Amino acid sequence: MSETSFFRKPWVRWASIVVIVVVLIVVPLVLPEFANQTIARIGVFAVAVLGLNVVMGYTGQVSLGQIFFVGLGAYITAYGVTHDWNIVLVFVLAFVGPAVVGLLIALAAARLGGLAIAMVTIALPIVGVPLAKRLGDVTGGSQGLSTQFSDVPDWMPVTMYDDQWQLYLVILVTAIVFLLTRNLVHGRYGRAFAIVKGNEAVASSMGISPYWYKVIAFTLASLIGGVAGFLYMVVIQYTSPETMSFAHSISLLAAMVIGGAASIVGSLLGGAYYVLVPQLTNIVDPNSTALLQGAILLIVLFVLPGGLVSLPRVLTRLAHRRKGGGTGRTPQTTPIAEPDPAAVTEGTPTERQGHA
Repeated sequence: MSETSFFRKPWVRWASIVVIVVVLIVVPLVLPEFANQTIARIGVFAVAVLGLNVVMGYTGQVSLGQIFFVGLGAYITAYGVTHDWNIVLVFVLAFVGPAVVGLLIALAAARLGGLAIAMVTIALPIVGVPLAKRLGDVTGGSQGLSTQFSDVPDWMPVTMYDDQWQLYLVILVTAIVFLLTRNLVHGRYGRAFAIVKGNEAVASSMGISPYWYKVIAFTLASLIGGVAGFLYMVVIQYTSPETMSFAHSISLLAAMVIGGAASIVGSLLGGAYYVLVPQLTNIVDPNSTALLQGAILLIVLFVLPGGLVSLPRVLTRLAHRRKGGGTGRTPQTTPIAEPDPAAVTEGTPTERQGHA
């Protein structure tokens, strides 16, 4: 029985799910505060990268403004909390608001392509930062908004620290978003996204509207970005115009590419890259963080064009090449034809004349 068929068995899948759930429940209770906060941040930006993956990785649209929707969701969350709105209502508005804005933008921009739609999405964070500074009564201006609403609730029956509770919230919301997105991209919509990404003319001939599927993808990406904004406030508890700066949008794009485009697992790896690599480069040399991050990006792109998610496939391919003598195939020998006895005894016509 092959290893692949073993992991496809239903009981193996369910056992794996149970193990993962147990680990996610236990980990926040045993890790120190700094580790819990780091994992929570990874979850926040993994959701943000996932939204970008929906629109770019799966549908092939160029989007350089995903961070705008993250910042918008964060601002809506901060505003609702500071005005004592119901937290469930705040959560819903945090992703519905960006989804509506994303839908309006997509309806106008989805017919564009290439550099045109790239310019539209670039404008979002460029316009968003000064707009947030001008709307000081709502956004707090340049100083931003600070909220604290994710402390351990009083109704919790067990003793728990704030960082543990925040991590549980991030894990729960992130798991739900990733599960729903996985079902989406592996279903009918995912197949339509792939066809639109591959060839819009072919999609149109199959009755798939590239325009409307681009609109759907962009709206979903905006919605997921709003969820990331809500989680951002759960963990960071502070937002400012700097949250939606264009530099952060480029960092999200780099995280998606390094993690792996059109990949659910790649979005998780991208979130880890977004959080961990700046910390590591800052430890190595605080004055060369941008240079080191650029070098890491180039190395990953050259060695793993498919992102970190493709590493197991690359290692498997290398292992097969070693087994096959370095060519990736099992060496084959060409059989040597045995001589024809009749030809040996009879000889060539010249030889027969000589014998005669």
